[in-house]
Amino acid sequence: MHASGGGTRDLTVETVSELGEFGLVERITRALPTTDAVLVGPGDDAAEITVGGTLVVSTDVLVDQRHFRRDWSTAHEVGRKAAAANLSDINAMGGRATALTLALAVPGDLPVAWIDELVRGIVEECELVGAAVVGGDVTASDVLTIAVTVIGEADRTVRRNGAKVGDIVAVAGTLGLAGAGFAALSRGFRSPRAAVEAHRVPHPPYDSGASGAEAGATAMIDVSDGLLGDLAHVARASGVQIDLSSEQVPIESAVITVAEALGRHPVSFVLTGGDDYALAATFPPEAPLPDDWNPVGTVVAVPAGDHPRVTVDGLPWDGEAGHEHFR
Repeated sequence: MHASGGGTRDLTVETVSELGEFGLVERITRALPTTDAVLVGPGDDAAEITVGGTLVVSTDVLVDQRHFRRDWSTAHEVGRKAAAANLSDINAMGGRATALTLALAVPGDLPVAWIDELVRGIVEECELVGAAVVGGDVTASDVLTIAVTVIGEADRTVRRNGAKVGDIVAVAGTLGLAGAGFAALSRGFRSPRAAVEAHRVPHPPYDSGASGAEAGATAMIDVSDGLLGDLAHVARASGVQIDLSSEQVPIESAVITVAEALGRHPVSFVLTGGDDYALAATFPPEAPLPDDWNPVGTVVAVPAGDHPRVTVDGLPWDGEAGHEHFR
């Protein structure tokens, strides 16, 4: 995060426009801790970090009213979620995040205190994996937008295109909770607490990416848009079909509560709900699954005349497969 001028911190200002660009940059950078991997952090033209394995990079953008709502979530919760969405991508490659850059496009009347809490949330989530915020940018915008780029490293990367016929499909982390929470909030409910809080702040299984890679995972992806939709990416990239067992997928009690209240089958949230940032992967049948991974299906050959896709109990899923950003 850089600016071509100085500024002093003024605790009396209330909005971003009162603080100004350089004051905002200074305020954010003062709140950022560092790690041993960071040689040069915020304040120069670019950051300098050390990496020991393969470099992995990912970027996500969160837009107000589309990816989060300030009347549903605190700034701290939005910060946690913004960081988690990116850290999860590195996790899905079997890697570990090292550094993040943060770009903010904010309305001038946004309270500075909101930015303070956003940054606190981002830093808190980064500390879970030992990563640091090393730079970024700020600008004015009518729509509050948060863009995060994460940099990490991996000893062995796991891509989407390695699933083989006969592999076991497994998941790590929770599924359906965030989707159930979104459904509850959309109808004006603030409970069950476990579901609503999962939508506000996801809890990716940060240790499971590395454990899956070490166990020999052949393909891996994080579940951001729904298990069916995200595993479809693996199926297409690998040229296979994936068949899930509805009896094997884990269902949280809060998901059951929301499903019963809304007249939906609980498994629909597990299969199509996004924003949990769980992991889904395929493993050779002879590979012992780590304790944090649970089998939920198998990889099968594409039948003649068919195409790579995901089925449930041997049948096509009747309904939407998950979130689609331009729908």
